Amino acid sequence: MAERVILEVENLETRLGGERRLLGRARPPVRAVAGVSLALRENEILGIVGESGCGKSTLGRTILGIQRETAGSIRLDGRTVSGLGPREARRARRDIQYLHQDAAAALDPWWSIGRSLEEALVISGVGPRAERRARIDRMLAAVGLEPALRRRYPHELSGGQLRRVTLARVLVLAPRVVILDEPTSGLDLSVQATVLGLIRALLTEFRLTYLFISHDLSVVRQMCDRVAIMYLGRIVELADTRRLFEAPAHPYTRMLLMAAPRLATGQDLGALPIHGEPPSPTAVPSGCAFRTRCPYTVARCAEARPELEPVVAGREVACHRWRDLGEAAVASAS
Repeated sequence: MAERVILEVENLETRLGGERRLLGRARPPVRAVAGVSLALRENEILGIVGESGCGKSTLGRTILGIQRETAGSIRLDGRTVSGLGPREARRARRDIQYLHQDAAAALDPWWSIGRSLEEALVISGVGPRAERRARIDRMLAAVGLEPALRRRYPHELSGGQLRRVTLARVLVLAPRVVILDEPTSGLDLSVQATVLGLIRALLTEFRLTYLFISHDLSVVRQMCDRVAIMYLGRIVELADTRRLFEAPAHPYTRMLLMAAPRLATGQDLGALPIHGEPPSPTAVPSGCAFRTRCPYTVARCAEARPELEPVVAGREVACHRWRDLGEAAVASAS
């Protein structure tokens, strides 16, 4: 795996809401992304995992530039691309594209597939028309679709075909980084396998780099080189995929893995299932945000927020008690 860093995020924060309403009280702002730092290496797949509402998609939209960051920095190839308005941010981040979770909603139902794909090229200033058509046909072929499909409409396609079309629409813009937001959501298992195989093949063929957002741990384990676990806007653990699944260090990671459905038994993570719901993002607990659901909490967990710290090479964790909970197991997986 290449070690060159293509995208860096440092202390990124995104606040949502907080606007004052005409009548009634102002809504308190939500820190959907709360101080995230990570580095995406060229030609790797970095997974972002967590429960619904943890900030995964907001992180992706902020990196893309359609959601403005409140604080922190984003660097693409070492060049700062943060601190800009939405239009300027998208212009500066053209090498980053986004595969939407809902393929059908991402396409205009009144436009043919060819028109939807060509519109992206027109907006990007690609021309003339013959060049645009040739590029569209080439990308449709790359995702396993016939060029004649250009004349069809979204309602005429299956879920798997729609996902391929949205992949083609991303690829026609020649990105270097693709943010995949739940790329197998709503697909049958057989179609999921086909789409995942295609995503993997495109990574190699076009020298892409993926930020892979998902809550499906089995897919993440199959696809990703590294995995970042998010909880209430923060990354609580970051590790190589094998190490994270074999010996999770953070209690939340342990509980996520234990809660995942499995047909086979045999992996004892020494943790209890996750209890309760995450706290409201408008009222995050003091100290460690996970302490209200963690069976290992102590007084210090309420007093000080744990920061990500190196555990061993290739792994970071934000937990005051990770050493007490299995330092030997973590080291043995390294």
